[in-house]
Amino acid sequence: MEVVIASSPIDAGISCWDLHSGAEQLRYRSCASTPHGLTCVGQRFLASSQLRDSSSSSGSVLYWSWNKPQVEIKSFPAEPIKPLASNREGTYIIGGGLSGYIYFWEVASGMLLKKWHGHYRAVTCLVLSDDESLLISGAEDGSVRVWSLFMIFDDIRREEAKHLFEHSFNEHSLCVTNIVGGYGGCNAIIVSASEDRTCKVWSLSKGKLLRNIIFPSIIDAIALDPGEHVFYAGSRDGKIYIAALSAESYI
Repeated sequence: MEVVIASSPIDAGISCWDLHSGAEQLRYRSCASTPHGLTCVGQRFLASSQLRDSSSSSGSVLYWSWNKPQVEIKSFPAEPIKPLASNREGTYIIGGGLSGYIYFWEVASGMLLKKWHGHYRAVTCLVLSDDESLLISGAEDGSVRVWSLFMIFDDIRREEAKHLFEHSFNEHSLCVTNIVGGYGGCNAIIVSASEDRTCKVWSLSKGKLLRNIIFPSIIDAIALDPGEHVFYAGSRDGKIYIAALSAESYI
């Protein structure tokens, strides 16, 4: 069965619908998931970061099995976590903190493997590249940063490097709201959205800005066409815009 999973801090829950029939299959209640704070951990369970309000000094991460609406595990990180990401096999989970730190946990043991300071303000988005060798993060400070996981786990290279990130894109003037990655690993493109009403297309191999597209309203959600010709942008004005990756325009 193919399903669609969505969370809402307003409705305080997570819903799971059959993609073809539209029928709701399961609802997970008592959830206050943050934007981008919901992730599928392999084929095993769902994980969701919990933050009751932006000024909260504590938070948790809840875990549900696919077939049970009750919370099975609660974890309490060192600080409130906003976005979550997991690799396809579900062996590790990455979280972005309010302080700008990024956390890397092993799922089987729950052990914190790595922690590093990624941004000057709260992390808002986390996405893995198609080959899962790169982590791309966005934050409230408007920056988008690209991290090599090989570098993060190589203690010798970390000590010698001037900075941990591969690229730091700072052209957004306001909070980053979403990031999506293309295919092709290091040769892929990524698209970022911001409260500055722009979406920007970046080259990972060249480390530079390719396109800047201005929208009439803030874009909160992006979906990339599998052929990488266009992307779809969901706006706060209730509209979905279509923008060509090769042009500075939208329809």
